[in-house]
Amino acid sequence: MITTLTIALLCLFAFMAGFIDSMVGGGGLIQLPAMLLLLKGVPEPTIFGTGKVSSLMGTAAALRRYAGQVPIQWRSVGTAAVVAGTFAFLGARVVSMFPRELLRPMVLGLLVVIALYTFWRKDLGALHAPRLSPRREVWVAIVMGAVIGFYDGFFGPGTGSFLLFTFVGLFGYDFLTASASAKLVNVATNLAGLAYFAYTGQVLWQVALPMAACNIVGSTLGAQVALKQGTGFVRILFLIVVSGIILKLGWETVR
Repeated sequence: MITTLTIALLCLFAFMAGFIDSMVGGGGLIQLPAMLLLLKGVPEPTIFGTGKVSSLMGTAAALRRYAGQVPIQWRSVGTAAVVAGTFAFLGARVVSMFPRELLRPMVLGLLVVIALYTFWRKDLGALHAPRLSPRREVWVAIVMGAVIGFYDGFFGPGTGSFLLFTFVGLFGYDFLTASASAKLVNVATNLAGLAYFAYTGQVLWQVALPMAACNIVGSTLGAQVALKQGTGFVRILFLIVVSGIILKLGWETVR
């Protein structure tokens, strides 16, 4: 039986996850472990499905906040979102056919490279200077959407941070614009994942809806802080969150 206290604690973690995720991704680092700890006896797919409701609503709220004040290249970013959503659904379908533990060391190594590169390039994401032509940007968006979308549906941790870094490193966006763009793609991947879990009846709605409300509040506040503090603040927070994901995945890999 899920108690009122359990739901209240999950709502607190959902608020914190929304606050962090709205700026740099990585909210799953907070929300998912809390759900696994507090929802003992609930099957993992149901926990994933329940968490998707909260993540989707919070990400959508952050996107709405950003969209009014940060320019988004809707053609390329929208294309990435559609492709990512499609491949996220495929990833969710094949998740049981592949040992996800094999992915953990590869993801860990990639995150370490991303963190080191961001530390080294002090000017990375400081200026908004798109480096791709509109046509090429669309093609890169398609490839990015397919790869990261499938990864999000299949495994998940660090998806928001991967999107953020890709928009900064490949597209030449500043961290604030990249964060807003990443939200649009993340809405699509969360929606696709939720569609699969809801269709298969793997969502605890009595838990998911209160968590979603708190995630929305946290996401809205987080986006406001990001807009107020600017690109430099988002860069620092990005490094902190990526370092946290590295430590978590590193611990899970060696234990």
